[in-house]
Amino acid sequence: MSSVLVIDSANVVGSQPDGWWKDRGAATRRLHERLMVADLSHDEVVLVLEGGARGGVRRGRDAHVRVTHASGQGDDAIVTEVTILRKAGHDVTAVTADRMLEARLEGLGAQVVGPAWLLEQLTPA
Repeated sequence: MSSVLVIDSANVVGSQPDGWWKDRGAATRRLHERLMVADLSHDEVVLVLEGGARGGVRRGRDAHVRVTHASGQGDDAIVTEVTILRKAGHDVTAVTADRMLEARLEGLGAQVVGPAWLLEQLTPA
């Protein structure tokens, strides 16, 4: 069974006051670039983008990172991703600070961690 990390990109990008609101696409691209070189303990990383962030990174797979674009609400796209992954037997960890989304994901059997956890994983040693 593989382990998959599903990331609520809006929550992670929005957790740092680094001017992301001026250009969500660029902020999301920076997160994607950090994920590409990170040594995470997951077999796959799924980065879910919504709204203006979709313009920052194209949909598809780059090595171990798969980017998906939410057609509507990002939360619903994250729930769909986790549902599919859990039904396929994967261990899923989701990254979000949204309490309502956290409850939905835990109900599906996913472990949920906050953006600070992920950002610590991405910090250079």
